[in-house]
Amino acid sequence: MRKIFQFITAIAIVAPVAISATSEPSSSQTEHVSPFACNAFALSPEVRKRHFEELGPALLKLKKSTRELPDGYELEFPADNKTYQLLTEWAFQERLCCPFFDIDLRFEREGGPLWLRLTGRPGTKDFIKMELGI
Repeated sequence: MRKIFQFITAIAIVAPVAISATSEPSSSQTEHVSPFACNAFALSPEVRKRHFEELGPALLKLKKSTRELPDGYELEFPADNKTYQLLTEWAFQERLCCPFFDIDLRFEREGGPLWLRLTGRPGTKDFIKMELGI
């Protein structure tokens, strides 16, 4: 009797996992794909003004170099606190108006530069090139 109970318990635990692993994804599991367009209205009027008229131009002035990547670009910035604060504010807002971007910020070791990486699915690189005039 004990072995039968253990077998039934094992089936009750394993079966739902096995079924979910082999079943087709539900509509709630499918990935949402945003259009390649900036939705500036995802930002409040005050934030939108700061994002496009202050942060963006300030960061473009601070940009030291650009690296082309297979799926986007990486922009080099000074590794100081003020630039990092500007970049994190910009990145947080950018993900709201351009949700198709993968956005990474990283510092290189040994006091190296700060990098902003903008990548994404096919087409993202062309969008960046057009928007940033690269």
